[in-house]
Amino acid sequence: MSPFNLETCARPNILALEPYRCARDDYKDDGTNILLDANENAYGPALTASAASAAKSGSGPEIDFLGLHRYPDPHQRDLKQLLCNLRNTHHHTDKVTTPDNLFVGVGSDEAIDALIRCFCVPAQDRILVCPPTYGMYSVSAQVNDVSLVKVPLLPAPTFGLDVPKVSEALSDEQNHIKLVYLCSPGNPTGSLIAKDDVRQVLEHASWNGIVVVDEAYIDFSPDGASLAEWVSEWPNLVVMQTLSKAFGLAGIRLGAAFSPVPVARLLNSLKAPYNISSPTSALASHAVSTDGLATMRANMRKLVAQRERLIAELPRVRGVGRLRGGVESNFLLYEMLNGDGKPDNATALKVYEMLAESRGVVVRFRGKEHGCLGCLRITVGTECEVTRFLEALGSALAEVNGHAVADVPADEEKREDEASGVVA
Repeated sequence: MSPFNLETCARPNILALEPYRCARDDYKDDGTNILLDANENAYGPALTASAASAAKSGSGPEIDFLGLHRYPDPHQRDLKQLLCNLRNTHHHTDKVTTPDNLFVGVGSDEAIDALIRCFCVPAQDRILVCPPTYGMYSVSAQVNDVSLVKVPLLPAPTFGLDVPKVSEALSDEQNHIKLVYLCSPGNPTGSLIAKDDVRQVLEHASWNGIVVVDEAYIDFSPDGASLAEWVSEWPNLVVMQTLSKAFGLAGIRLGAAFSPVPVARLLNSLKAPYNISSPTSALASHAVSTDGLATMRANMRKLVAQRERLIAELPRVRGVGRLRGGVESNFLLYEMLNGDGKPDNATALKVYEMLAESRGVVVRFRGKEHGCLGCLRITVGTECEVTRFLEALGSALAEVNGHAVADVPADEEKREDEASGVVA
């Protein structure tokens, strides 16, 4: 087991923090109370009845827009229970998570920042990241005056965790590493971090710190891939998730961090008192209800079908190179080839700009990320969007490289696949 000790890992001022409390923590509102405790506007929000009615019309969840003059629930236990129900799959443990294991915030980004503030002393402690990876880990670290230790992932196409080098970095006490951020599936790699690799980091013999697994794209992975319920087994594991991706609710900014109860207690102590709005809570609760999950899974099936279509058709586009990384997400990472048939950042950047500026298709240039030379990250879209993208990409590559717009000839396609390891 890990030598993790919360009392010596967390910042002393956070351990001593008394969370903000309101009168409604002590006296729950049953709907009949006169609420004169929180300096709210008793006459209601600046919304006309007709505006609120128009906003409520439709087939979505019921939201009391005329109740927006009241502060939202600061604890969100009903929503947290629904999230626990979703992730208590028993693929990894017979134990279950409860609302006491949850922190919910404004996207995963709030949890990323809260963890750094909770455990890292500014200008002293560090976090470990494994590039290529999500950029907000380093942004939040810089905002909090916390330095980075970088241990790159293993080379493409696996983009696996380099466990020996991670372990070596954690063993060096002068690194002062308090948090390890692992993105799984990775962004921009689309690859899952192996469960046993996570276990080895958790079991490090001397390191006293937290392993944070960011599972923003986990619902695009095989069943049972999420390690969220595993936080009931490990005192130093945090698993972050979001409703922005598979659930299609990026606009409501709802993220969750599953963690051991003592860690969740600290995160909830330092958060803003009412960080989740009432409309966000209502929409999120609907999304993880039985009806919402059915809709999400139906949309997922359509996205996966288009992901498979891209995997089949992109290798036939002349100038498209190898698929780098995995396919456990709603995006794919592909090389763009120059006229000599080699992955090339200049070519990829030109194609990226041309797609956006003259063809109305926006993807993401990732060529400057570690191990991603000449790569574009392509989000899986609808059937019509994928069709338009494939046409635009073919013409853009033809224009950049000076060849005719055409699929790769069958014999050339076979040679390229054999050379690159790409399987259509």
